[in-house]
Amino acid sequence: MGLFQSFNINASGMTAERFRTDIISENIANVNSTSTEEGGPYRRKIVTFAEKPVTPFSQYYSASKNKAVGNGVKVSSVTRDYSTDFTEEYDPSNPDADENGYVYYPNVNTVTEMTNLIDATRAYEANATAFNASKSMAEAGLQIGK
Repeated sequence: MGLFQSFNINASGMTAERFRTDIISENIANVNSTSTEEGGPYRRKIVTFAEKPVTPFSQYYSASKNKAVGNGVKVSSVTRDYSTDFTEEYDPSNPDADENGYVYYPNVNTVTEMTNLIDATRAYEANATAFNASKSMAEAGLQIGK
């Protein structure tokens, strides 16, 4: 693995985790959104990552090593959470209440989102630490050549 490839891997991890943090923030911001443009309450979003494809050079380099060599991570999709039900609350005075007086709130759990936010922050920090370690190694290599 080349020096610049390690920079790219760490940078892609930081970019993906920053995007994940943005989506988590959007989920938390919409925790009480009972109506959206699509109709109905806000539905929680989930970010899915995938490995970036290997570079064309590494495909020619060795077919057996392609399974172990990657180029970082990318956001493969942002999907809506249909597996969790909306929260139902009786409030007939709410303008978004149905005919029975129930209001449906988003399927966003603040505790889950905060846990995911901590996880994303720690992953970002780990990528930043690895990036700085790679940078330090590059600087030490340049000092040897003086």
